[in-house]
Amino acid sequence: MAHIYSKGWYIQQLKSVGISKHEQRKLELYRTHVLANLYRTHVENKKKLTE
Repeated sequence: MAHIYSKGWYIQQLKSVGISKHEQRKLELYRTHVLANLYRTHVENKKKLTE
């Protein structure tokens, strides 16, 4: 289990919603702040829209 808001946690959360690559690169190659932005745009915003 990854620590909350760590790089591993972001990768785990993004993969759980079906995102394994971004711009044809694996998520593991990105830095944490990039993964955090991807998480905010793809996961948190969609949760807000469905509520």
